[in-house]
Amino acid sequence: MRFIGQALRAGVVIAGILAAGAALGQSAYPSKPIRLIIPFAPGGASDFVGRIIQPRWSELAGQNILVENRAGASGNIGMDAAAKAVPDGYTLYLGNVGTTAINPSIYKTSLSVVPTRDFVPITQVVDVPSALVANPSFPPNSARELIAYVKPQPGKFFFASPGPGSANRLEMERFMKSSGIQMTHVPYKGGAGPAITGLLGGETSVMFVTLSSAASQVRGGKLKLLAVAAPQRVSAFPNTPTLVEEGLPEMTNGSWQGVFAPAGTPAEVIAKLHTMLLQVMETPDVKKRLNDSGVDVVTSRLPEEFAAFLRAETERWAQVVKDSGATVD
Repeated sequence: MRFIGQALRAGVVIAGILAAGAALGQSAYPSKPIRLIIPFAPGGASDFVGRIIQPRWSELAGQNILVENRAGASGNIGMDAAAKAVPDGYTLYLGNVGTTAINPSIYKTSLSVVPTRDFVPITQVVDVPSALVANPSFPPNSARELIAYVKPQPGKFFFASPGPGSANRLEMERFMKSSGIQMTHVPYKGGAGPAITGLLGGETSVMFVTLSSAASQVRGGKLKLLAVAAPQRVSAFPNTPTLVEEGLPEMTNGSWQGVFAPAGTPAEVIAKLHTMLLQVMETPDVKKRLNDSGVDVVTSRLPEEFAAFLRAETERWAQVVKDSGATVD
C-alpha cells in the first residue's frame, strides 16, 4: 500500500510538471519568427495591408513576422502552401474574399483546399473598397461616360484582371451585365500589381481594383478614378462618386482580408494571435496609414465570428458566380 501511495504521489508530481511545461510552452509562443504567406505578388492590396501591419505585429509578438509572397493561380498556390503547413502557429495566411470565398466556386475541380475546412479563421483585419480605374488616355471620365462610350462598340475595349476567376473579373462581369456593355477580358498572373502595370502601359483600358492598390497612381495622375464600388463615398477621395450614385445600386463590393492558420493549430495559439492582431489593428499609426489609402479597419470580436462570416461569404459568392456564369478560361 505504501508503494502504491508513493507511486500515486509521484504520478501527481510528474503530471504537474508536464502540465507546467505545457503551460510554459504555450506562454512562450511565439518563440521564433512567424511566416505570413500572402498569395499575391508585391503591389496588390494584400501585400499593401501585410506590409503595413507587419512592423507593429512583429513588435507585439517579440518576433519577426516574415512576409512571403507566393503568387499564382489567382492566389491558389499560396493558399495551398499555407493550408498544408505545420499547424503550430508559425505559418499563417493573409487571405481575402477572392481566395477564400470565391475560388472554391470558380476552381471546383482543381482546388484541393476547402478554406472553411482547412483553415482556422483568426480575425478579419480590413475591408478594402473596390474602384473602377482607367488609363488616362481612355476618354471616359466617369462610369456613366464609360457605359455610353463602350456600349455602341461591344468587345472593342479591353479590361484587365489578376486572373479569370478573380474577384476583380467577377466585379467587371457584374458591371457589364448590369450596364449592358461588353468588353474583352485580359487576365494577368500574380495579383493586382501586374494587371495595374498592364493598365498603366495601355495594354488595357479599364479594370476593377482595390482602391489601396491604385491610390498612389490615381494621386500621381497615372490612372483615372472613375468610381468606387462602396455604399458611400470614400473619405480619401471625397469627390469620386460611388457606382450606386451612377445608377448601379448592386455594385457595392469590396475586398475584405483576414488572417488564417492551418486547421489543427492549438486553440491557445489562435487566442494569442487574435489578441495580438486586434492590438495591431487598433494602433493609431496603422489605422491612419490604411485609412489614408481608402482602407477600412474591420476586426472580428472572436475567431468564431470570423468563421461564421467566411461561411456566409462563401455561400454569397457561390451564387454570384452562378448568376454571372464566370468560369476559369
